[in-house]
Amino acid sequence: MGGMQEHHAHRHDHAHEHDGACATAQSVTAPSDFRAGRAYKVQGLCCADEVAALRKAVGPLFGGGERLAFDVLNARMTVPADAGAVKDEAILKAVAATGMSATPWSASAGKDETDAVRRQQIFFTAASGVFVLIGIVIHIALAGGLAEAWKLFGSHAEEPMPLPEVLAYAAAAALGARFVAVKAWYAIRNLRPDMYLLMSVAVIGAMIIGEWFEAATVSFLFALSLALESWSVGRARRAIAALLDLAPPTARLLRRDGAEITVPVAEVRPGNRFVVPAGERIPLDGRVTEGLSAVNQAPITGESVPVEKQPGAEVFAGTINGDGTLIVRATKSAQDTTLARIIQMVEDAHARRAPSEQWVERFARVYTPAVMTLAILIFVLPPLLFGEAWGDWFYRALVLLVIACPCALVISTPVSIVAALASAARAGVLVKGGAFIELPARLKAIALDKTGTITRAEPQIARIVPLGNHTEAELIARAAALEARSTHPLARAILGYAQAQGIAAEPATNVQVLQGKGLTGTFAGEEFWLGSHRYVAERNQSTPDIVRAAEAMEADGKTVIVVGNQRHVCGLIAVADTIRPEARAVVRQLHEAGIAHVAMLTGDNRVTAEAIAREVGIDEVHAELLPEDKVRKVEELVKRYGTVAMVGDGVNDAPALARANLGIAMGTIGSDAAIETADIALMTDDVSKLAWLVRHAKRTLGIIRQNIGFSLALKAAFVVLTFAGMASLWAAIAADTGASLLVVLNGLRLLKGSKAAG
Repeated sequence: MGGMQEHHAHRHDHAHEHDGACATAQSVTAPSDFRAGRAYKVQGLCCADEVAALRKAVGPLFGGGERLAFDVLNARMTVPADAGAVKDEAILKAVAATGMSATPWSASAGKDETDAVRRQQIFFTAASGVFVLIGIVIHIALAGGLAEAWKLFGSHAEEPMPLPEVLAYAAAAALGARFVAVKAWYAIRNLRPDMYLLMSVAVIGAMIIGEWFEAATVSFLFALSLALESWSVGRARRAIAALLDLAPPTARLLRRDGAEITVPVAEVRPGNRFVVPAGERIPLDGRVTEGLSAVNQAPITGESVPVEKQPGAEVFAGTINGDGTLIVRATKSAQDTTLARIIQMVEDAHARRAPSEQWVERFARVYTPAVMTLAILIFVLPPLLFGEAWGDWFYRALVLLVIACPCALVISTPVSIVAALASAARAGVLVKGGAFIELPARLKAIALDKTGTITRAEPQIARIVPLGNHTEAELIARAAALEARSTHPLARAILGYAQAQGIAAEPATNVQVLQGKGLTGTFAGEEFWLGSHRYVAERNQSTPDIVRAAEAMEADGKTVIVVGNQRHVCGLIAVADTIRPEARAVVRQLHEAGIAHVAMLTGDNRVTAEAIAREVGIDEVHAELLPEDKVRKVEELVKRYGTVAMVGDGVNDAPALARANLGIAMGTIGSDAAIETADIALMTDDVSKLAWLVRHAKRTLGIIRQNIGFSLALKAAFVVLTFAGMASLWAAIAADTGASLLVVLNGLRLLKGSKAAG
């Protein structure tokens, strides 16, 4: 019983070590917890430009802007937890200096204000568009027809524009600039050029040279672009909010007298019982006390097949009861359910920015001032050096300012990241930050734990070999008596087999654990022992036949348990952990998805591990490892391959999960420690989600690259057209707004998830 007893020994000797390792892993793998510091709702926070402004204005209070965390999706800013000396008043004043406003965060902080601002934004944008149309209608009427009116879309008007037309376009420009002018003013005050300042300069410049139509269309289309950005962020937010709608708001509480009352889920306490009729959603996490039914767990775990539930089984909030009524005892309050934790983690995840997001933010920070400098040079140098017309090159400089607006660029990445996070959560893959949604696409190697990942962690009796005059029933009875009070998986396999065969045995007395060797105890007045075939050799009771039989079964991937007494060996029991039927296909799919190397790390004996690795198609196997040995093997893989993921149970494998570039907890539903330790948690035992995760990450990264490439290519094309004098203000802003729409729609495709989501 080498594998079993060694596992027992490791468990006892390293229990405290595991706890410490978990704590270490949490500190290593989790960036500053979004809920650890003080949070504020920031009105007006919607993209990277506002984030940059807040970092510059608020950051100095805390030793630098990088110490602040931002969740653009929820317009939330978090300051460091260790900044207690900084008063709220100072923070709110610093935020106000940017033209935005802040209030201390609460679950519903600023919700009504945000909706009101969005409605105002839509109103002013629509009004601006209406006045643009009014101006065009006036122009057509005064020009005498469409042919003459088409001249409006040329570069410069030769004759002064009629006053009614000027007033219409001026109104359109003013209405469109309602939410731009204030931020542009603060950008000037703080000497921080941004896209709002770019647009304001372009609009005012067009008015100065009499291009009122250009000024109006630039203002309207930029306002439309901002409204589009607000819509896309709201769309992503609603995708996450849809998760919250999975859990019903009320529960049918079962009182002690048997009566049912409907109460809000917030009033149900752990220990209370509630009734879930057939076909209804389960309101809270709990354990079934009565009833039989099949529950659809797809909303939480992504499992496509309903799971049978009987008394003692766990159920989760948001899942759908089948055709039987269940009575459930609540195990968690409403705010602590698995569903609530998923929602909270997905919302918080956006604060942990992906590499692409960070690159775009840094790029925009340098890009905007550089463009303004280039525009000034374009305006000044040709007239000074070559005698060109000032008005013509001033116009071209304005066109450059408009097309250079980084709106499409800065909006595309966060929308794509949030859509990918929400899609993964719906598929039962909990990704704990934008920083981790891209990483699976860059993996070169994956290290897999054996038990619970490649195998089911449900060992079963595979073969019984009684020796001498003993029978199978006698052998199982003695083993079950010795293991009667053990909770080890191999012990459960023996006890389960005994129960299924109707073999009853009184628990042994005077049971003693021989660390790393086996057990001894008294059964039916006689002392028996149980252990591995190596322990038999230590007792000098081994024979060549016993060694050959044990080694043959171990070579076949089984763990051998030997039972005997002082006189002789009674027999051998072979126990095997069943390999997941999809494991071989998953290893193949990982290779097809671009993973160059798949390794298995296990504490089980080498012969068993190598047999399983051969059957599954693993490239490399390391067996008989302690937790610290797994860390060392992961470090070796990192040195060889660069980017490595570790997949384990999230508790015993915590040190290795922390050391890998990406920690993935496998089969962890309901395990708080696993969810908190890993960067990504697979909320079901479906190992095929690993290959899906890699494909989903590659698709996410591909869409982000498409959006960035398209935005930059469009701008480069218009820069060339601007120098050639072939671009106009209205065409430039129309192209930029169109680009914003395209990249947003492209990013939102990720909400549909990747194919083969399990």
